[in-house]
Amino acid sequence: MRKTKGFTFRKILPPPHKPPLTRSRPLKAYSFVPFSPLAMLDPTILTIGGIVLGIALIERILERWGVIDLVDQFAKVMRFILPVTFYSALIYFFATFMF
Repeated sequence: MRKTKGFTFRKILPPPHKPPLTRSRPLKAYSFVPFSPLAMLDPTILTIGGIVLGIALIERILERWGVIDLVDQFAKVMRFILPVTFYSALIYFFATFMF
């Protein structure tokens, strides 16, 4: 009978190079994203604000031209639209704003 020789895995392959363990200093990271005023530059809110501002400017121009009856109609419509637009934009802002 022949005698078989056994090899262990560690004898065949050299051990892998292990870098020395160094402990890194703890990193303190702060995020100011939720408190940034740039977060208010949402395109939806800017579009709604632009539309309302445009209607107000049209109302002022019509008032200078002397078309008072049309200005009164604008005032009646804006008396309803402005609060609804403001509160809906406020709800939208807080619903999509990440805290």
